[in-house]
Amino acid sequence: MNSVQGFTMNFNPRMRVNFDGGDLTSDAGLLLYMEFDHRIGLSDVVRSQLVVHDSASHRDHPNSDVVLQKVYQHIAGYHTDDHADDLAVEPLLTTLFGKDRLASQPTMSRFFEKADISTVKSLESVNQTLQQRVYEIEPRKQFVCDVDSSGFAAYGNQYGANFNAHYQQHGFHPLFCFDGLTGDCLGAELRAGNVYTSRQAVRFMGPILSRYEKWAPNALVVVRGDSGFADPDLFELIEAKRHKYVIRLKSNPRLQSIAQAKANSLLNPNNVHKREVYYREFMYQAASWTKARRVVVKMERPAGELLFQFTFIVTNMALQPKNVVRFYCQRGHMENFIKEAKNGLACDKMSSTDFASNAVKLQIAMLAYNINNWFRRLCLPGKIRTNRMETLRNKLVKIAGKLVYSGRYWTWKLCSSCVYRKEFIQTLHNVNRIPKFT
Repeated sequence: MNSVQGFTMNFNPRMRVNFDGGDLTSDAGLLLYMEFDHRIGLSDVVRSQLVVHDSASHRDHPNSDVVLQKVYQHIAGYHTDDHADDLAVEPLLTTLFGKDRLASQPTMSRFFEKADISTVKSLESVNQTLQQRVYEIEPRKQFVCDVDSSGFAAYGNQYGANFNAHYQQHGFHPLFCFDGLTGDCLGAELRAGNVYTSRQAVRFMGPILSRYEKWAPNALVVVRGDSGFADPDLFELIEAKRHKYVIRLKSNPRLQSIAQAKANSLLNPNNVHKREVYYREFMYQAASWTKARRVVVKMERPAGELLFQFTFIVTNMALQPKNVVRFYCQRGHMENFIKEAKNGLACDKMSSTDFASNAVKLQIAMLAYNINNWFRRLCLPGKIRTNRMETLRNKLVKIAGKLVYSGRYWTWKLCSSCVYRKEFIQTLHNVNRIPKFT
């Protein structure tokens, strides 16, 4: 018989603590995510579409179960493979997966060693299938494809990790595309740390834009990006598909000269102590472009300064120049999406030495990000819908609960003093209103 170690609390000697409370879970809110999983078919899609070229499969933990376990670990805040050992007999997760024990850290590590680029592609396919289902639940006619890169710091001997001068760090330089209106991740691709911002951007964006031709052929699709994506091949791809783009241009002597000529006629010497802002447009063709394109310039002179500062944006939209600039500036929301994926789902933790293994880890983390983002948008009450992952985890996931067996039912008895009980119940009602996909 195992003895239970107790601890006396010094602030009150009569108060003691031990870990003999029984098989309790601290993550009962995962029940909501599993119910959402049941509705949109996450587990079924992973089991049917995951590809791992492996001659042997674990008897108790198939590859698809390892992926699903990793997704739920991310949602609950257990991001590292080592957490799998700590969660081995966690009562809620073992019940959800119908197992006596979860996959261990060695089992997870073996999965990532077996995974290759085909696994990455299959996880991308899983994300796309689920995304299409969400769009069927919530049809939309406007999409803003915010494309950007980010920096993932690496501290070991990971293949592909190199020094990036822009981020001033050693690591990876992945490519992302988010829907600027919803925050959905439309695509993510791990790249070596020393590649330029727009490297492979055309190949990356092509399939994303093609999907909308099938899902929403009459929708307005706009690609938005900073000056790192001012690639004429990307312009031509978007134009060929008859979509729109708003992309910033790096300043150069020709652009400066054109803008300065317009600014000179607007400068008011008697108004030098007040800030001035003007918006103009002109046609411009760079040496590497096959045709002239519309360029919008924002001319801003801070109070007390004599010279204007210029911001150049190339676009094929018909908006007024001021509205083009405003629309471009809204791409700042993408930084919040990337921050959410990093801080909330640990998408930047690339701990494997193999590049393909790290690419698989990125896809699993972004799948968890999308599951949470869809769950937030479709199921959460308005009061907490805008909460970030860390806050949402504390409010709806970290709830104590105990499983009680009876003759006909398995009942999860949750904490009676749960602060967000009403939000939990409302969320469950909202989940059950979603049509079930088969």
